[in-house]
Amino acid sequence: MAAPFQLLASHPALDFVNTLDDRFEATGPRELLESYADLLAFADQSALLGSREIDALIERADCARAAKILVRARGLREALAVVVYRLMDHDTAPLAGSLSVLERYFKEAQEHQELEWKEGEASWQWGRFATDLELPLWAVAKSAMGLLTSPDVRRVHACKSETCRWVFLDTSKNHSRRWCDMKTCGNRMKARRFQARQ
Repeated sequence: MAAPFQLLASHPALDFVNTLDDRFEATGPRELLESYADLLAFADQSALLGSREIDALIERADCARAAKILVRARGLREALAVVVYRLMDHDTAPLAGSLSVLERYFKEAQEHQELEWKEGEASWQWGRFATDLELPLWAVAKSAMGLLTSPDVRRVHACKSETCRWVFLDTSKNHSRRWCDMKTCGNRMKARRFQARQ
């Protein structure tokens, strides 16, 4: 399995946006989703899929189709990133093109869920689609749809470090979280301010 991801966003959809690292660096971004195996590792680590589903997908992975799915996953990520960053910049009308892309992925995810009845209650499951190679893509889309259609979307912020700007869901009591991770970006910014004062 691929190297572990830093899941600091408090929401899988936002952690997925952060899989393009250094997004705003002048030297260019760094791709963390380099293979279909990385996509599976993300889905596993973020608990979007269970280990049984992951194992089944590893066994069935077809190189050509997996490569196409990886390209589609990155497309979903970038459409989500455009919408999320525009909302944080207080642009209440995200780009229509990006919304159309998200809508397509969201509908696709919904179409591949089945209503199952178990122990006296109904729930949406992947059912016969649980071994389809597109499953991690649909799982991410479902997570993103849940976030964007909930009031929680108003609590999405970006790291205050200009060289980072990773997104996260502010779950702090007073909604004052500023950094993706205090140990890295927070301390780095404190050090820079200290040096500037000297």
